[in-house]
Amino acid sequence: MSHEFYEMEETPTEHTPFKLLYITRSEYDKGWHSTQHSHYFTELLYIVKGKGYFVLTNHEIPVKENDLVVINPNVEHTEKSNHQDSLQYIALGIEGLAFSPSKHDDSPMGLYTYQEEREDILFYLNKLLDEAKNSHKDYEFICQNIIEILIVKLKREKNFTIEKTVTKNINKAVTHTIHYMNQNYRDTITLDILADAGHINKYYLAHLFKKDMGIAPIDYLNNIRIKESKILLEITNYSIAEIAEINGFSSQSFFTQAFKRITNQTPSSYRKECLIRQK
Repeated sequence: MSHEFYEMEETPTEHTPFKLLYITRSEYDKGWHSTQHSHYFTELLYIVKGKGYFVLTNHEIPVKENDLVVINPNVEHTEKSNHQDSLQYIALGIEGLAFSPSKHDDSPMGLYTYQEEREDILFYLNKLLDEAKNSHKDYEFICQNIIEILIVKLKREKNFTIEKTVTKNINKAVTHTIHYMNQNYRDTITLDILADAGHINKYYLAHLFKKDMGIAPIDYLNNIRIKESKILLEITNYSIAEIAEINGFSSQSFFTQAFKRITNQTPSSYRKECLIRQK
């Protein structure tokens, strides 16, 4: 007979309240990139497969399999795969915390490699995905406990601290919808598609989105598309029709109408103005 007994310490573990907003698993083709964006919450992205870059305002950070990318609130960024590899990652949106890196790391975005802990981390991430996908009774409670365990394990392995942040009263479905649009704005997107992605009635989604963001979901989507279109007008020689197609507009005429409504300029006049500034 054998018996093992381990007594727990009486000192309570420091607890920082935070909330899991969403978890997604994404895989993108070679040369893909999302639009430049930021979040009011922290986003963790674990690279499952492939290579790519995370782009900040003034530099790019290469990432590879088993890297964990920490993007603190309100940091402008975009992610992209390279031209040789697709990029597969699992992303977590977490409200109420920020990661404070070591004093030697002055980047607002942390990058941590978890080579030896890959199996352990993927176990918890896949459990989160499974619970969220199946949505059985009390799955939110299980997900919250899993994410708290995962955060403690990540913190144990690397030199960072966790700070409490001010939370915003934005509905989870709205947060998920914004994330979906940032990642898929090139595709055909309707209110029905957004509602299906967020598992919510489309009329209720429209109501929540307008209440929290002050704008309708499709108008928000068009703002994302126009923002990306302006970059292509500035730095490429793509035609107006090509830029419209790349950014998910159904036609060149609809693109031109949306562009003028948002910027008070046509795409052609905006490009001409950019060329004059560059001379």
